[in-house]
Amino acid sequence: MDARLNLFDNPVSAKFLKHLASAGRVAAGTSLPAATAELVRLRVSQINGCGFCVDMHTKEATHAGENAVRLHLVAAWREATVFTEAERAALELAEQGTRIADAAGGVSDAAWANAAKHYDEDQLAALLSIIAVINAFNRLNVLVEQPAGDYRVGQFG
Repeated sequence: MDARLNLFDNPVSAKFLKHLASAGRVAAGTSLPAATAELVRLRVSQINGCGFCVDMHTKEATHAGENAVRLHLVAAWREATVFTEAERAALELAEQGTRIADAAGGVSDAAWANAAKHYDEDQLAALLSIIAVINAFNRLNVLVEQPAGDYRVGQFG
């Protein structure tokens, strides 16, 4: 299976990916827990049906020491007992921020307040940037039908 367009070889999309990846690294320099960042990337990718990013972030999270049980339960985080209240708040913010077309009004005040209870302003800004960037990556990959399954940990940096 091949992608409709090779995003890495096309000069326009390769340049865009370079800038998008650079934007994605901003959150790494904050105090937002790396585990939370990967859980958010994984959940958003599940919602958007981006197999490439689900593959990537599952493998990256595993490599970073994330528990397989938690990874398997990300899609059902509301019913799972393995996530902290802070992680649950981040996952809710990620879901509402990803499904803005499904909900008039976007992110609810309650979801925002809950996230703000657990994260300082820099961490919230990092969460927002992660949600925005992973949504952009998901959309690119879904548009071109980027194949999933062959990602290698650290492949892009």
